[in-house]
Amino acid sequence: AMTGQDAVNVAETFNKRLDVTGVILTKLDGDTRGGACLSIKAVTGKPIKFIGVGEKLTDLEPFYPDRMASRILGMGDVLSLIEKAQEAVTEEQAKKMEKKLRDASFTLEDYLEQFESLKKMGGIASVMGMMPGMGKLKIKESDFDEKKVERIKAIILSMTPREREKPEIINSSRKKRIAAGSGTSVQDINQLLKQFDQTKIMMKQVRNGKKLPFMR
Repeated sequence: AMTGQDAVNVAETFNKRLDVTGVILTKLDGDTRGGACLSIKAVTGKPIKFIGVGEKLTDLEPFYPDRMASRILGMGDVLSLIEKAQEAVTEEQAKKMEKKLRDASFTLEDYLEQFESLKKMGGIASVMGMMPGMGKLKIKESDFDEKKVERIKAIILSMTPREREKPEIINSSRKKRIAAGSGTSVQDINQLLKQFDQTKIMMKQVRNGKKLPFMR
C-alpha cells in the first residue's frame, strides 16, 4: 500500500509468471488510503482477497471493496472501525466507560485502558484513518510517535493507585518519584497531566452536547 507504482509492478510481474488467483495488499496500517488496489486490480484483473493492517499473521483481514472505496475517497471506514472497537472493547467495558463519562469520573487508570484499546485496534493512525473526514488531513503512521504512547503508559504505571484516581494530589515530590520510576522527566509528567485535563474537558463538552472545534 505504501510503495505505490512499485506495488503495481510487483503484482503484475507475479501474475505474469505465476498466474496468481488473488492479491493481498499489506501495510494498510501505514497508509490511510490504499489507492494502489485500484491499479493492481486494473493491471492484473485479479481480485484483492485480503489486506494487512499490522505485522502479525492475525492482522490479515478480508478485503471489502465498498469500504476501501470510502477510504480512498476520504470518507472513512466506519464499519471496520466498529468491528475493531467490538473486538478491542467488551460490552461490559463500554458500559463502564459510558457511566464514567456521564459521571465525569474518568481517571488515569481509564486513560491507560484507552491506550491499550487503541493498540488492539491497530494504533492511533489506523483508527484515525477510518474516521470520516480524517482522510482530508492525509494522516500517516509516521505522524504518530508510538514511543510517546509507551512513555505515557510507563508514567501512569509508575503512579500509585490513588495517584491514578486523583491526579490532583501529584505534587512536585511525587512527580520526581514518578519520573525516576518511569525513566522520564518532570516535564513529561506535567505534559501528561495537562493532556489528561484537556481530555476530561473535551469529554465534558461532548457529554453536554457541545461541538468541538475540529467537529465543525
